Amino acid sequence: MNTVAIIPARGGSKGIPRKNIKELCGKPLITYIIETALRVRELDRVIVSTEDKEIAEVAKKCGAEVPFMRPEELARDETPTLPVLQHAVKYLEEKENYKPDIIVLLYATSPLLKHERVSEAIKLLKARGFDSVLSVVEDRGHYWIKRGEDYERLYPKVLKNRQFTEPLFKENGAIYVCKRDLLMKENTMVGGKIGFLKMQKEESIDIDEPLDFEIAEFFMRRREYGKN
Repeated sequence: MNTVAIIPARGGSKGIPRKNIKELCGKPLITYIIETALRVRELDRVIVSTEDKEIAEVAKKCGAEVPFMRPEELARDETPTLPVLQHAVKYLEEKENYKPDIIVLLYATSPLLKHERVSEAIKLLKARGFDSVLSVVEDRGHYWIKRGEDYERLYPKVLKNRQFTEPLFKENGAIYVCKRDLLMKENTMVGGKIGFLKMQKEESIDIDEPLDFEIAEFFMRRREYGKN
């Protein structure tokens, strides 16, 4: 089965300017997810979708493919990920006659993601006949929602000791895997028969704010220290 990883990497970023190529421990951020994806044996191709020439050059130097430049209309702040993925798949099918069976969505903002986890997600989809697999973390928090002028307890409805409360599962944004037809015909990345890949919180750092860079750097240095 043809399996391709697509890494969206837009040039614009309001929270952290030039986030995708901002240095983390001496390397551009996007370098880490590319290096991770290239180590995944189940992946045939690793493609970066960007409209930014500098990001494209960095991605190519790291070993990723940049077979096209993303159209500007698909690189706006409000652009969702779905049409970006569909554009990439459509390009591969129409311009290269390459039809992927499985699409893996990875983000540059998950620098601590291990290649073994990506392999695990792909294998899970294949072995269990899932249409989509996404990575999640357990969440045992208490949640409230605003209803008019008041607040209503959303979860759990009945308070219990922590060990007796069923956990929620929160998407951590690290890995999404789906079959081609779900993406292109059903217009979704998550649907059909869905599988969860449970991850630990320390694996799930998603860089969105400046503080996240410091947190990621801490865990990276601790990981390297543990190897020595």
